[in-house]
Amino acid sequence: MKTALLQLNVSDDPAKNLPRTIAMVRQAVDQGAEFVLTPEITNCVSTSRAHQTQVLAHEGDDETLSGLRAIADELGIHLLIGSLALKTDDPQGRFANRSFLIGPDGGILARYDKIHMFDVAISDTETYAESSGYRPGTRAVLASTDIAPIGMAICYDMRFPKLSDALVDAGAHILTYPSAFSPVTGAAHWQSLLRARAIEAGAWVLAPAQTGTHPGRSDKARRTYGHSLAIDPWGKVVLDAGVSPGVYIFELELNKVAEARRRIPSRENARRFDGP
Repeated sequence: MKTALLQLNVSDDPAKNLPRTIAMVRQAVDQGAEFVLTPEITNCVSTSRAHQTQVLAHEGDDETLSGLRAIADELGIHLLIGSLALKTDDPQGRFANRSFLIGPDGGILARYDKIHMFDVAISDTETYAESSGYRPGTRAVLASTDIAPIGMAICYDMRFPKLSDALVDAGAHILTYPSAFSPVTGAAHWQSLLRARAIEAGAWVLAPAQTGTHPGRSDKARRTYGHSLAIDPWGKVVLDAGVSPGVYIFELELNKVAEARRRIPSRENARRFDGP
């Protein structure tokens, strides 16, 4: 199955981002893609919570979600919206970082709220406190589709193998990690972490990413790593998109899942053991 990862450089203006994203979805389908994936926070990249409060919407009112559902329906494709930043009813006023899997009729097949919050101090000048602005999810999600069972995750979730283990134990053949990754940790850990998840799971790992310096009205511009990846169940990097925004096509060969798991049946070989 021809599959497309969209590597985006979105601004903090959802209304301007949507037509560009839709144009890239059309381009992907023109190139034969039947399954298209976008990155984390497809609708709005911003470092300003105040600005997000002005431009973001609840799920039922979000124009990016409705626009991408409509294009999936029009083109008859499966579309993973890597995630959208959405308003919630959280008493602390926090947003949701929510991924959607859209079916060929435009229906929502599954939704997943990012569980693990990126609360880190990478250096004296680069810190993140995602949980101050986003409400963490509490439930792992496996989506049943005509393509394959898909385990949904987002960005920082890749550092927590217990989540991918749970998704694979539930039947996942594909793990998705749409991301807006830090350039510093990206250079150090991005490919290693994603290859590890693919190898230990014997599953495809698909990771569409944001890239570059993101336009916006905040004094502190957000920068992301790029390098959208498709990794097969043997750990081979089938696609590395580099740092340029664009549409990146590859062949999703699902028969490789059974082949990898037959060659190294690690999950069957796993044993219980006593703690230290």
